[in-house]
Amino acid sequence: QVQLVESGGGLVQPGGSLTLSCAASGSIFRINTMGWYRQAPGKERELVATITSRGTTNYVDSVKGRFIISNNNAKNTVYLQMNSLKSEDTAIYYCSMARWTLDPEYWGQGTQVTVSS
Repeated sequence: QVQLVESGGGLVQPGGSLTLSCAASGSIFRINTMGWYRQAPGKERELVATITSRGTTNYVDSVKGRFIISNNNAKNTVYLQMNSLKSEDTAIYYCSMARWTLDPEYWGQGTQVTVSS
C-alpha cells in the first residue's frame, strides 16, 4: 500500500503565499511523477502542477509564474510553493503519485486552501 499525506493548507489573504507538502510512504519501489491537483466547489478536479523524478515540470496556465513545484526524491516528497494567491485558487488540493506514467495512481486525502480577506 502507498500513502500520500499532505500538509500546509490553510487560510491566506489575496496576494499571500502558502507552501504545500506531500510525503509518500509505504510500498514504494518507483516514482515517475508526483503532482498536485485541485477541486473547487462545483467544479471538476483539475491538474495544477506535476514533476517527474528527473525534474520535468508542467503547470496549468492559470498558475504559471505564481506557483512552483519541487521535489525531494530521497524523501519521496513533493512541494507546491504558491505565491500571489487569488480567490480563484481556493480549493481542496490533492497530492498525486504515479509509478510509471504521468497519470495519477494514488491520491492524498486533500488539504483545504482558502484565499480570502
